[in-house]
Amino acid sequence: MRQAAAVQVSGLETVLSRAREDSVEFPYLLANHAPMVLIALDRLGASPERLEQWYEQYRASNGLPPMPPPVAPIARAAWIDALGDRTREADYRAFFIAETRRLGINAVIRTYLPAMVNGLAGSATHPLMRLAYGVLKKDDDEVGTALGYWAACYLPLPPATGRASDTDDPGRVLADVGNIEGIRSYEPETDLLWHNIRAVAALPGFRPVIDRLAFKADTPRRMAATSLALFAGTMDFSALHSVTGLHWLRLVSPHLQDAEPFYRAFWQVIAALVPKIGFPALPTAEALEDMRDRQAPVWQEIKQAAIASDDEHDISLVFSALQEEEVWKDPLYRVVAARRVGLIA
Repeated sequence: MRQAAAVQVSGLETVLSRAREDSVEFPYLLANHAPMVLIALDRLGASPERLEQWYEQYRASNGLPPMPPPVAPIARAAWIDALGDRTREADYRAFFIAETRRLGINAVIRTYLPAMVNGLAGSATHPLMRLAYGVLKKDDDEVGTALGYWAACYLPLPPATGRASDTDDPGRVLADVGNIEGIRSYEPETDLLWHNIRAVAALPGFRPVIDRLAFKADTPRRMAATSLALFAGTMDFSALHSVTGLHWLRLVSPHLQDAEPFYRAFWQVIAALVPKIGFPALPTAEALEDMRDRQAPVWQEIKQAAIASDDEHDISLVFSALQEEEVWKDPLYRVVAARRVGLIA
């Protein structure tokens, strides 16, 4: 058994090192999920052969481009000067890999990430995904790459102002988005998630959203429950990212001195996606209990279905749901995971 585990780790390292040669995005401005999904597949129990096969088909089907050439080194004293410049991807990745090796994972996150909190929406929050998986794997190069990804794709949204909160209910914040002037007529540049986020965030009435929620010790739990309800009630692609994103943030938050600004920024992103999800009403408590009572396959069967899937979001959702159920003890995670991979309707 120990020898087999060593072979599997070696298989992951081999394919992950190749995946790290690719750009963090592919045309048109879509997030490259390969490195994160490879780590998830490995932890779900995929064989080295499946990791190799999955990566090769994903690379070919999406035409993953190589990392663009470097432009100029990033200076430590002026590292924020090129935030949001995708042409500097290689420069930022090199800078943050070096800084992660110099400082260590915990210190590099605490040193640099707070200055980038308002750019969490960049590339539809997938830099946070890559950072979370790098943290999970304790991989300096993946953490450094993720921070470089975050910097190059930085997308600033309205910052917190310190305005007094008016609710402790994350669901209320989402429900009230429908009352914002212009929210039903905005026009994003394209239908990309982050283009929708950017367009909604530009509405004047959206600016107070980040300050509305009273942040307490149980707010992350309530956000997770609301996200799960949102996804269970809609099975929507955008809502899926609310469930997975809170998993990613939970993994990263222990490395932050103050995680509250990141939870606020993340919930701001989810609020900006409410129109794209279709202004849904959250399921009632009774409806959620009915969903929990559904007969769903055991996790091993769900994991095998995810491993067999070529859809990166199947794998991402199943892995996040598995990990979140371990923490929050809600069986609804298993139900939505089974639904996502088509094991139940």
